[in-house]
Amino acid sequence: MAIEIPNREELGEILKKSKRVAVVGLSANPEKTSYKVSKVMQDAGYEIIPVNPTVNEVLGVKAVKSLQEIEGHVDIVNVFRRSEKLYDVAKEFVEIDADVFWAQLGLINEEAYHFLNDKGYTVVMDRCIKVEYAATK
Repeated sequence: MAIEIPNREELGEILKKSKRVAVVGLSANPEKTSYKVSKVMQDAGYEIIPVNPTVNEVLGVKAVKSLQEIEGHVDIVNVFRRSEKLYDVAKEFVEIDADVFWAQLGLINEEAYHFLNDKGYTVVMDRCIKVEYAATK
């Protein structure tokens, strides 16, 4: 079965109702894509939660080592990890019962997709959250 992700209109609806975004693999380096994308989303009013065991703080927010360390509900888990790591992140995602699993542009993992889709989760792969946000304005 192929990977089917929400269309642009559906992605816009997801972004309108979402407020808290956990960013897995968020780098503290302002030159990295994960930082640039997360900064735009933070500036747009989203609460960004850095998930990266190698940094203490990103964008003025204390980082957590794993999704399980986040207190409260997470709307979107935005993933900046290599495609082969997506299944591991998907297993963590299920443990915190977030709403949307979002793998950034260029990231696809069919095993992770089917694992989450079969459980009824909304899965987005190979899409940039910043681009989709800009398209909804």
